[in-house]
Amino acid sequence: MDEGGRPLLVVDDDRKLCGLIRDYLSPLGWSVEMRHTGPEGLEAARHGAYEAVILDVMMPGMDGFEVLRELRKDSNVPVLMLTAMGEEADRIVGLELGADDYLPKTFSSRELLARLRAVTRRAAVSPGEPQAILQVGELVVDEGTHVASLRGEVLELTTLEFAILASLMKAGGRVKSREALLEDVSDRRFDVFDRSIDVHVSQLRRKLGDDARHPRYIVTVRGVGYKLGEGLDT
Repeated sequence: MDEGGRPLLVVDDDRKLCGLIRDYLSPLGWSVEMRHTGPEGLEAARHGAYEAVILDVMMPGMDGFEVLRELRKDSNVPVLMLTAMGEEADRIVGLELGADDYLPKTFSSRELLARLRAVTRRAAVSPGEPQAILQVGELVVDEGTHVASLRGEVLELTTLEFAILASLMKAGGRVKSREALLEDVSDRRFDVFDRSIDVHVSQLRRKLGDDARHPRYIVTVRGVGYKLGEGLDT
């Protein structure tokens, strides 16, 4: 790994692609480390202090889904999944397992940089910058420490789940459209058919212990978006 750059791990068995990513990002201040098998990538991600991980789905031996599943047991490092063009099922599975974002393998260098900056920005805490402590009922979100808790129990959230929850809490019970949430937490425009926000909200509800059919904490406003439910006030 190059010294002095922002540490990034790329896990992909396509060595040429890894090299291209390294060659593009290195002059922009990123220190890129590469692994070419799932087990090697998992080991590095668990023990390295990376700002983000770029993780391919299709790898021999241990695919990206399994790597992510294992990684999320003890790490909330931002993960950007690489998926085959048009493979919506891969994107949904990755998001459900805790990926922060996805990128099709036909990505442009500018898109890669934009997505990478977005996922790392969500996870960063700027020294000296005032950070809010948000509280509604027994739910507390501390933006300074990036910790969310419910009834005193810490919630193991990904950076994107944390950002969605904070955005909904700041709305003060008002409805947030999917588009507004995406712009709030992702720093990029989504296609109108992109339903990834629904997957993240579903995962967030599960971690809150919410009932999907009769949610108390995050309520769907049909055709509009989401808002905090009254269950948080009790």
